[in-house]
Amino acid sequence: MAHQPLRGSIGRRWFAASVTAAAALWPLLGHAGGASAAASGTDMRGWLQRIHNAASQRNYQGTLVVSAGGSMSSSRLAHYCEGSQFYERIEMLDGKARSIYRHNEEVLTVWPGARLVRVEQRDAVALFPAVLSGSEEQLFDRYDMLAEGSERVAGHDATVFLLRPRDTDRFAQRLWADQGSGLLLRADVLAPDGRVLETAAFTDVTIGIKAQPETVLAPMKKLDGYRVLRSVPQHTGLEAEGWRLKVPVAGFRQISCVKRSLEAADDSQRAPPDAVLQTIFSDGLTHVSVFIEPFRADRHRAGSGALGATHTLMQSIGSHWVTLMGDVPMATLKQFAAALERLR
Repeated sequence: MAHQPLRGSIGRRWFAASVTAAAALWPLLGHAGGASAAASGTDMRGWLQRIHNAASQRNYQGTLVVSAGGSMSSSRLAHYCEGSQFYERIEMLDGKARSIYRHNEEVLTVWPGARLVRVEQRDAVALFPAVLSGSEEQLFDRYDMLAEGSERVAGHDATVFLLRPRDTDRFAQRLWADQGSGLLLRADVLAPDGRVLETAAFTDVTIGIKAQPETVLAPMKKLDGYRVLRSVPQHTGLEAEGWRLKVPVAGFRQISCVKRSLEAADDSQRAPPDAVLQTIFSDGLTHVSVFIEPFRADRHRAGSGALGATHTLMQSIGSHWVTLMGDVPMATLKQFAAALERLR
């Protein structure tokens, strides 16, 4: 999957619950600092846009820690914006040395120890500290946004919000936004009983730094001696590839559909690897990815799993293998799986 270093590397989300149980447990989601306070829709929309815009339009750098399911990863993140140009540098601080460089839509992942580079295109999923993966109106169709006071995060005064879903097909999120810039400083994903399934947070961050695009562009050009793998997506549509959802999953819209390879092609390869169809559905805040590829009995085993907030479901449909992954309860993934139908 393309460029998912912060959430996708250790997981996404979710647990299922009945409507009755969820309704009874929602009061437990109130923040410890005080009861949730309703605010006008205009105020909430304004804050959401500030958070979303700050992620792309502000210059900032800091240390980001993601924890989920007992696992933790940390990285150094630098983001620069100059006019319409965006630059990003991420250095993973745990495990094997790995750096990620982004210039606009192009993303390079570099493993210096293996002398390996993967080149791909950024996908449609918003990564921390961005918020929206779809339209703002779409999000407010499925979530209520409540103000919960203020706290300090990474040395910054932050306003705290709860995005509370109106059904059990998705999970709540609590957001801490810098009061001055709107930059998201922390985001928690919450189970219906109030447990924190996943946290992404800056432990230190400096906002308003001078842009240094050369620190991103220079490493992207120094690839001598590296084996270069390329994953070039071919934009398409689910029905154009012979598939459809018989019944839409409430609140989710298709935001991307591409053919790509999970095993990127080497520059020296004559024939490209088998294509995998990836379709992304979003409710404006969270998303579900559906991967479809030819079934291979020697490597595919049906099953499901969860790590922190990530749920994954794998099964065969005819001669195809389907993997569903998303920031949603397992019950929601099963809705997608049941609705997926081969047309030809």
